[in-house]
Amino acid sequence: MSTTDPLPPSGWRQRLPLIVIICVAVIGAILLRDHLNFEALRENRTALLGFRDANYTLTATIFIAAYIAIVAFSLPGATAATLTGGFLFGVFPGAMFNVVSATIGAVLIFLVVRAGFGRAMAAKIDASDGRMKRLTAAIRENEAPVLFSLRLMPVLPFFVMNVIPALIGVRLSVFASTTLLGILPGGVVYTWVGAGLGEVFARNETPNLGIIFEPHILGPLLALAALSTIPVAVKALRKKENTL
Repeated sequence: MSTTDPLPPSGWRQRLPLIVIICVAVIGAILLRDHLNFEALRENRTALLGFRDANYTLTATIFIAAYIAIVAFSLPGATAATLTGGFLFGVFPGAMFNVVSATIGAVLIFLVVRAGFGRAMAAKIDASDGRMKRLTAAIRENEAPVLFSLRLMPVLPFFVMNVIPALIGVRLSVFASTTLLGILPGGVVYTWVGAGLGEVFARNETPNLGIIFEPHILGPLLALAALSTIPVAVKALRKKENTL
């Protein structure tokens, strides 16, 4: 079959969910970027609190579903959603709602990418004989500590960290657990910021989203990230000793 031939129906069916996600993400970036933000929360805070007080369970259900959709479709507003979780539900259960919802959304897009392209891409990488294969093999050999560190200190965009593991064949259990645990500290910090938005609104100020970079918070996160890489270093040293 030539490269210009259409994909077989099974190929299209596998890729259709990913195509839908990409289309929704593009439309959402255009239509929602000015609506899912801190200012929208400020303007609608009274109505949101009133609805929550009258319908707590329904509010929590709608919030979780909306947060999952924001992550799964890579829509703008994830930070605003995290703040909203803290504002409406407090540090607890707000942090739990935020972290679990983000993890579910990440798992959904992971599964969609893996079903559409991941297995074929992983097979191509395994069949290759270049730098990409060596890099992929190194990540697979240390899946949990590497992914946990990258989640804990997000040097790559959240969406990218959902896609790359799917493309290189990371196990679902490892992806889900490292996502949940890796985003937990940052999620708690931003939920805590959201829980204090009542006072921020009263002073007509904006929240300090850079708080995660302050030494008393960034320091422990860096230390935890460093600790998570110790198994990788130990494994590398043992391998080096065995080759001597």
